[in-house]
Amino acid sequence: MPLPSLRSSHWLLLAAVAVLFFSLALWMSKQSDRAEPLPWLVDWQESVIVPLADDDLTLERLTELASGELWLQPRAEGPRLVYRSEQEREEGIWRLEAELELSDSEHASLAKALGKGTEEQPLSGEMLGQLSGHRVAVLNMVPMSDVSVARLAASIGPPRLRLRTGEGEVWVYPQQGLSVHLLEGKLQLLHLVPREAMKN
Repeated sequence: MPLPSLRSSHWLLLAAVAVLFFSLALWMSKQSDRAEPLPWLVDWQESVIVPLADDDLTLERLTELASGELWLQPRAEGPRLVYRSEQEREEGIWRLEAELELSDSEHASLAKALGKGTEEQPLSGEMLGQLSGHRVAVLNMVPMSDVSVARLAASIGPPRLRLRTGEGEVWVYPQQGLSVHLLEGKLQLLHLVPREAMKN
């Protein structure tokens, strides 16, 4: 028995139903992909990321937000002063390491104090207070657990540039002095410097 032919009104109804189902599926996929921002990172935009991009983030300000310790670290090119902190967040622990800006005379003084030692040395809280006015030159933040890249993007926005590297991908935010390092789609490192340093 032959099937009855479809009228144009039937075709319109079928097309409307198809569009409805397609729209519903698209809406549901967007809902499932929508990521919540990391609240602390949203707050750090104004308190840490922007001041560091402006080369105006002091150790004192950083210690107010993330308590930690100051370390003297030997290096072939000369010793460094680094401030380290561990932060427990909703998504897991983050390790922070900030390198301080030092003058030539301060580098020389530290090299003399360190001598020929090759071991890192923790510095006293008193020393931390004395150096609190120093600016932060570099800040590295490393997540110790998996952090969704979607949540990162929801916190700081889409990158200006995306670069493929031999070790994964780098998202670059030049105005914020920020680069985000990814490996196999997983967040490895947030690297922050003054924006002028990114131009070099």
